[in-house]
Amino acid sequence: MEHWKDRTVLLLGEDQLKILEDSHVLVVGLGGVGAYAAEQIIRAGVGELTIIDSDKIHPSNINRQLIALNSTIDHDKTALMQERLLDINPQLKLHVIKEFIDDSNIKDLIKNSFNYVVDAIDTLTPKVDLITHCFQNNIPVISSMGAGGRLDPSKVQIADISESYNDNLARMLRKRLHKINIYKGIKVVFSSERADPNSIILTEGERNKKTTVGTISYMPAIFGLFISSIVIRDLINIPIK
Repeated sequence: MEHWKDRTVLLLGEDQLKILEDSHVLVVGLGGVGAYAAEQIIRAGVGELTIIDSDKIHPSNINRQLIALNSTIDHDKTALMQERLLDINPQLKLHVIKEFIDDSNIKDLIKNSFNYVVDAIDTLTPKVDLITHCFQNNIPVISSMGAGGRLDPSKVQIADISESYNDNLARMLRKRLHKINIYKGIKVVFSSERADPNSIILTEGERNKKTTVGTISYMPAIFGLFISSIVIRDLINIPIK
């Protein structure tokens, strides 16, 4: 049987694959963006992964999330991803943390041993906390901006946070980061397509979340795939143009 990494070796070579196998990536948030990013990162050959999420699958997740099925409603996202990722690569060094990340635990959870951090958090305050910690400790991080309210995949871009536009989450994130003198140096995936204002409603009773945004099936996945491409290319020093 063909070794499952053979086609990756054909493209990257043994030396580059070895770099990926020796790398440790953290993915925070296993929703529509994060689960796709995590899966593609380990399919590319990254040998060690830490995943963090405190949430369970809800029926509303089924329209866009990789692990959301009728059979997985009310199941922990971390447990579902653990089973899926180890079924892809049983030799994966996988660390599972079922916690909500915030400023009270971030120093304990986010260590300098990570070669890359994926921020797939969809609420502002923990997102700011994670990005700030990584920036101040020189840990490479890539952050997802808003995939909701958009339909056009051709508008998805990779850029520095200072160059993002037409994205309300990015705007609020920049404003918060500017207060602590962070103006650039954070890679983001964002869409330049303006979100449909009619797709946004107010949300009640959710931690750090004031609105719910309508989302189509493929856009969070595309954001996750863009993120995984950045992580892989950065780890093996392939320039991102």
